Amino acid sequence: MKYTQSVAARPLCTALLVSATLLGLLGAGAAEAQSLRDVRSSDSPLVLKSRGSFYVGGEQVEKTAVELGSFGPDDRITVNQMYVEYMVPAGAAKVPVVMVHGATLSGKTYDTTPDGRMGWYEYFVRKSHPVYVVDQVGRARSGFDQSAFNNVRAGRMPPDQQPNLLRLADHFGSWTNFRIGPEPGKTFPETKFPVEAAAEMSKQSVPDLLGTSRAPNPTWKALSDLALQLNGAVLLTHSQSGPYPLRAALINAQGVRGIVMVEPGTCNGKVHTDDEIARLAKTPIFILFGDHLSSPTKLPGPSWDDRFNDCKAFKARVDAAKGDVRLMTTADAGVRGNSHMMMMDKNNLQIADLILAWINEKAGRR
Repeated sequence: MKYTQSVAARPLCTALLVSATLLGLLGAGAAEAQSLRDVRSSDSPLVLKSRGSFYVGGEQVEKTAVELGSFGPDDRITVNQMYVEYMVPAGAAKVPVVMVHGATLSGKTYDTTPDGRMGWYEYFVRKSHPVYVVDQVGRARSGFDQSAFNNVRAGRMPPDQQPNLLRLADHFGSWTNFRIGPEPGKTFPETKFPVEAAAEMSKQSVPDLLGTSRAPNPTWKALSDLALQLNGAVLLTHSQSGPYPLRAALINAQGVRGIVMVEPGTCNGKVHTDDEIARLAKTPIFILFGDHLSSPTKLPGPSWDDRFNDCKAFKARVDAAKGDVRLMTTADAGVRGNSHMMMMDKNNLQIADLILAWINEKAGRR
């Protein structure tokens, strides 16, 4: 039996299409806005001991020819692997840092900023930290399991069983949700996001295929395993991946030297059991939020104020268990205008220094 599905059209509310000049930066006409000459390299050389890439995890599964796209007979593939790229600076003596991106993004998050400046990936390496940047399982170079889509296409599975493909769009998924401004095309007066490069940020959005992976999320164990392979590392995560290092530490905390959560989507403040909180209290944690948390996201779900308050509840529980959680906003450090994407903001290296100071204090050297 063949299955079909229909998608209801959603009319766009034209009243929200303000500030045509800025919105034009997000349009098709700006698709070629950046070129190699826009990338600004440092005047000093980047001296490395090594660089490379590898995979963590993965499992081999048998698939039918239909699930493989009908190219050849039934066969075997590997799924649920996590891609990792890295740079190790010459003379590195500081703790490795693992960087994990958020929803509908990839490891590109931490590389060159949309307007061509140095990203956290290179900057942390220049500060003597080996850095390992991952693509979550089901994203970008980690790949995904295509079986469900081919089974639906062949009529072997109903469409409502097909995993959702999430992608955050420009006007609301990014502009208002990431708190670049209160309305699409309108910025906060002191915004630090490079709005002239908004079209470049749009290019970084990729389909989020997390729904194609089995539960529990394979990235959690992959991060725990990677930290062990590195003989100890700080796990630095963002947004959707914010709570991942907590899950990784609960799997095996031996390799987790510290946890940095940049604007986590949740801290699961009321979800963790008392036993889990007691275990998490053994690892130092830094939770950092940006500015304008009360600004509406224009999307369903919790506000950024809600998420911050959830992390306050988490901190209170860990503190009560004699743990070490530092929770702050960039405004607490006297800095205004930072967005959800602070690793791309114009003062991204200033924010990096806040994080590096905490890492040096709490996680130290190897």
